[in-house]
Order: sequence, then structure tokens, then C-alpha cells
Amino acid sequence: MKNGIVVTLRMSHPWLVRAVALIALSLLSAPVFAQTGLPALTVVSGESGEQTWSLSLQVLALMTGLTLLPAMLLLMTSFTRITIVLGILRTAIGTAQTPSNQILIGLALFLTIFIMRPVFLDVHDNAIRPYLNEEISIEKAIENASIPMRKFMTQQIREDDMQLFLDMSGSVRPDDIDDVSYWVLLPAFVTSELKTAFQIGFLLFIPFLIIDLVVASVLMSMGMMMLSPLIISLPFKLMLFVLVDGWNLVLGTLAGSFFL
Repeated sequence: MKNGIVVTLRMSHPWLVRAVALIALSLLSAPVFAQTGLPALTVVSGESGEQTWSLSLQVLALMTGLTLLPAMLLLMTSFTRITIVLGILRTAIGTAQTPSNQILIGLALFLTIFIMRPVFLDVHDNAIRPYLNEEISIEKAIENASIPMRKFMTQQIREDDMQLFLDMSGSVRPDDIDDVSYWVLLPAFVTSELKTAFQIGFLLFIPFLIIDLVVASVLMSMGMMMLSPLIISLPFKLMLFVLVDGWNLVLGTLAGSFFL
């Protein structure tokens, strides 16, 4: 007890206790939260005059969920495949830092939102909205939210990747794929996404590699060994990419690969 105030947080893990304590102290020290009627904090007066402050578990769950959002975006959506393919495409063209990393990440982010929109709408309609309306419990909301995410990931997983992690975990393959644990499903999905991304990147690399070989051969036959073939081949690769409407083909193929 300090200055007649007792902070009571009943948690089973010490790191959770420290995290909640820091959040509570920051809330108590902020002038804006000194107003009455704040739903996140409740004050209970004890018999001996002390006060016990309890932090809403919804705030704790929200803060924890925000820390997991980057990992969920990277590993449970189409973001991984898109960023790898766009990075390989930029390397194949040979434009160094054009488009920049910020543009590629932004493009991958909005394309991910477009691809994942049906899944996100399903999660919102069947999990988030009923929970906010107090129609279902948090456990039921998590279960409803996992169904569309699991369906999306299982459509992209390769059989050999699934079997690999099942063997590594010592688990028996269930008859229904919906019974596969998330601890097996997530690494299998990431591995499958990496394989697919590199396969698409390999196919993108071939036409630009042919242009580099042709330009290098021509320069060698002309005796221009001191001139870098990349300088000569870059305009031809850009012209080829523009003539075939490359961005339309690449982005359309990427988006369509998730709906097959």
C-alpha cells in the first residue's frame, strides 16, 4: 500500500502482472483519465479506507491483440506471398530501389486487404459484431473468427507441408482437416506460401533473364566487354514489362492465385 492506494491485479504470470501494472499506472497518471465515468477503471473502497483499482480485461485483451496484429498480417494472410513476388520482380527487372520498399509494402498491404476482404467480413459478421452486441461470449467469438481463417489457410496448404509438420509434432493425420491443430496449420501455411511465392518469382525471372543473356551475348560479340550489360538491358526489360501490361498481369495473377 502506498498513499492509501492498493493496486490489485490477480494474474498467474509475472509478465502479465508487470504489463498490466504499467498500463494502470500510465492511465492513472494521465490528466485526461482523471474524469469520472471512465469504463476501463473501477475504484472500490475498502473497509479500512484503502482503494483498490482493477483494470478491465477488455483493455488488456485489446492491447495484447494489437501487439499480435503485425504477426497475424504477415503469417496468416496473403501478405507473405505478395511481398516476396514483388521483391523478386523488382530484382528481375534490375531497377534497384524502384519502386521503393514503402511503395511495395503499401501495394502488398492494399492487395492483401482486397484478397482477404471476404474473410474479414465473415469474421466481423459472425464474431466481432455479435460479441460487441453481447450476443456471444469471447470464447465463442474466437471460435467463430477462427473458422473463416482456417478455411482460407487450408485452401492454400500443400499436402506434403501439412504431413511434414504432422510428422514432426508426432500427431496422427485426422480424417477431417478442420481437426488439425493451429500449431500445425500455421507453419504449414507459411511454408506453402514461401514455396508458391518462389515458384511465381521463378516464372517472372525467366523472360528478363533471357533479355540479359541476349544483350550480354551481343556486347561480347561486338567486343564491348567494358560496358555493363545491365545498363543496355534495363530499357528493353522496362519496355517489355510495359508492352505486356506487366503490373496488370502480375497483380491479377497474384490475386487470382488465392481464389483457385
